[in-house]
Amino acid sequence: MASTTTKLNVNSRSSEGSRAARRLRRSGRVPGVLYGGASESVGFDADARELRMALAGSGAVLDLSIDGAKATPVVLKETQRDPVRGETTHIDLLRVRLDEKIDAVVPIELSGIEEAPGVKQGGVLEQITREVNVEALPTAIPESIHHEIGEMEIGETILLSAIAVPEGVTLLDDVEETVIATLSPPRLQAETAEEIEAETELVGEAAQDDGESGDSEGSSGGE
Repeated sequence: MASTTTKLNVNSRSSEGSRAARRLRRSGRVPGVLYGGASESVGFDADARELRMALAGSGAVLDLSIDGAKATPVVLKETQRDPVRGETTHIDLLRVRLDEKIDAVVPIELSGIEEAPGVKQGGVLEQITREVNVEALPTAIPESIHHEIGEMEIGETILLSAIAVPEGVTLLDDVEETVIATLSPPRLQAETAEEIEAETELVGEAAQDDGESGDSEGSSGGE
């Protein structure tokens, strides 16, 4: 479960634009925006290392203090990252009330993959859905949802309906239509089967052509 004990102190910022943002990043700080609730949006910048540690340990909720003022609970709404280095380049934070439910995106983590009978037989597990939409109080939003795949066999599919969520968390996605993972036959075996099927079709077509050719020759000879 999430906690509100992780603090993050940031500085307000009034300068905007890409040039100012680049200066901040070069100095080891990350620009961001806080919005939501009855208050106006506020620009801020955070120490990159402190931000990384706060996000790693907070779960869903942060206690954000701007310029040393009284902390307010917030959640991370969006993170922008450098496509090459993967570093955080901008964040959006949303003010929340701890007694009001919010929507959030939570990652799905599968475990027990290597022990599944279908995987031991050479099957290929593919996780189709890696994140799900949930509704819960900010302090009840889990950092991730775990699912043990158990005795999964080749050809079986895990739907969202099979995923157990913590108390107080509601799944917003269609539980009967959302596919979490599939376990397919070994790729080599599948390719071989396709090749055999293709060769069978070619042999069948060749035999049919020979038969039609023989019929034509027999007809010509009769004339």
